Amino acid sequence: MAQVEALVNDKLAEAEAAVSGGDTQVVVILALMNLAEALLGAQNELAEDRRNSNERIAGLIERLDRQKV
Repeated sequence: MAQVEALVNDKLAEAEAAVSGGDTQVVVILALMNLAEALLGAQNELAEDRRNSNERIAGLIERLDRQKV
């Protein structure tokens, strides 16, 4: 939980530094958008890693199957 709090606080601080005027709602919305962007990037990276792993596993299974014959 402490890691989540630290991440949120960091993102809020980054957003606050980027926004002139210090409107709290704008800062929070920007921080949420940055977190959402990071989440989507991580999800895409995970999906790509899964695809690569599945392809590699399929290739290894195919090699094993050929050795059985």
